[in-house]
Amino acid sequence: MSESGVPIGPQGRITNLDAIRGVAVLGILPMNVVSFALVASAYANISAPGTETLLDWAIAIVGEVFVDQKFMALFSMLFGAGIVLFFERARSKAQHPVWLSLWRNFLLLVIGLLHGLIWQGDILVLYAILAPVLLILRRLPSWLLLALGAGVYALSPLVLLLGQYAVSQPADVAGYWVEIEPRSELADLVMVADAFLRALGAMLIGVALYRLKVFQGERSSEFYRRLMIWGLGVGLPLSLVGVLWVMTADFSVEVAWVGGIPNTIATVPIALAYLAIIVRWNSASSSTARRAIRSVGQMALTNYLSQSVLGVLTFSVVLVDVPISRTGAALFVISVWLLQLSWSPIWLRKFRYGPVEWLWRCLTYRSWQPLRHESRTSSEK
Repeated sequence: MSESGVPIGPQGRITNLDAIRGVAVLGILPMNVVSFALVASAYANISAPGTETLLDWAIAIVGEVFVDQKFMALFSMLFGAGIVLFFERARSKAQHPVWLSLWRNFLLLVIGLLHGLIWQGDILVLYAILAPVLLILRRLPSWLLLALGAGVYALSPLVLLLGQYAVSQPADVAGYWVEIEPRSELADLVMVADAFLRALGAMLIGVALYRLKVFQGERSSEFYRRLMIWGLGVGLPLSLVGVLWVMTADFSVEVAWVGGIPNTIATVPIALAYLAIIVRWNSASSSTARRAIRSVGQMALTNYLSQSVLGVLTFSVVLVDVPISRTGAALFVISVWLLQLSWSPIWLRKFRYGPVEWLWRCLTYRSWQPLRHESRTSSEK
């Protein structure tokens, strides 16, 4: 890509990671709400119960093309970048960066295990397990990290292909594509392998993007414009092809796994396009919307966990006997978005960190960390 053009300004460099993280954590909720509100098979099969009206179908198709996997990939890329950023800052302060990083991610593992007691779709455990791999590979050249990340990610479609080859009856995709019991061990195996490969691949790409100053907004405006055009131009048609393929096959078990391959391939290009869009958007002058998105990103862990708490309370306690459609689930998503976009900046006006981020920080450094902002009075003394 051409490097001509004016680099994104310093205003964007300071806040880009927060802005991208904020969009990513908000974008994860439309994926997770399917698990909160609908039957298990609705996550992969958009024709599952809950998709009844034309609006339900529109929400399902838009979600499949624009949302499914994309924001998770962006979140994984950010996690990879965050591992390196934390390591570099710890090293600059002579804080035993390797051991501190390992301890920090062990704590993340514990948080993830506790989160898993609330909701089985936790991603923090997987992230914590993969963190040491990133620490080992962090010194590789950027081009090699990109190639390795793309290669690992490319194994995901292969897993889906092999999974499809093993399918001979609906019971083989029980709990994934069809709602029958017992849940298929094959489905669980394929899903775990697929999640592992997609997460690790995206994380390695994220480390490379951080090294190449892409997250920081230090590439040219033309770079981000071309990345956006390329990502959407390649990714959206591929993702749409996958949806149409599955629909024309009448959601047969014969496409249960392979029907997801186009969307899996499309995910990284679309995620990169979203990254470029956010960086360009964030480079403009500050506004209420930008500050709100950044605040959500600063409190990403708190907001991610609170989404699960709200989802489980709403659909497994309050509305446990109420049939939920995709439209109803979408209304929940919008409500939580508005709540988190409102409460995050309000919280951060008084406090330095989100509550879970603060607790994680205290445990990481094994010392009490200041939570409240210093008042003007105290700073003037």
